[in-house]
Amino acid sequence: MENITEHIHKSLIKNNKTVATAESCTGGILSSLLTQFSCSSKYFNLGVITYNNQAKESILKIPAPIIAKYGAVSKNIASLMAKNIRQIAKTDFGISITGIAGPTGATLNKPVGTVFIAVTNKSKIICKKFIFQGNRTSIRKQSALKALQLLKQIL
Repeated sequence: MENITEHIHKSLIKNNKTVATAESCTGGILSSLLTQFSCSSKYFNLGVITYNNQAKESILKIPAPIIAKYGAVSKNIASLMAKNIRQIAKTDFGISITGIAGPTGATLNKPVGTVFIAVTNKSKIICKKFIFQGNRTSIRKQSALKALQLLKQIL
């Protein structure tokens, strides 16, 4: 049986589509999954890890007041990350992940496991909030796999 990563790999190549990623809490796991097969350079243009707010501002061009208003772990920031990486890389799809993998960093409104994932193309954006359970490693892996599922939906 074909796994989701292999399905996306084949679909992107078949449809001549490209993708770029902007990751925070996953630290490159999503990019690693998307590039695990030979010929992934046909669709994978760019992956950035914007782990802190300064990187989100300088690389993804997200204004500091927007980050201050909503917080880096929010639907607004995830949506901007996906939109901006798609524009920067000039790809068909942009994917972003921002969240709190733990064990620290939680707030009253954003417990450990809170993750926002956004996938965008030229005409639409999907952005969803998740609360994953488990340790840091598990939350990061779950986040990357959920991002692949969202990408598959929009393909």
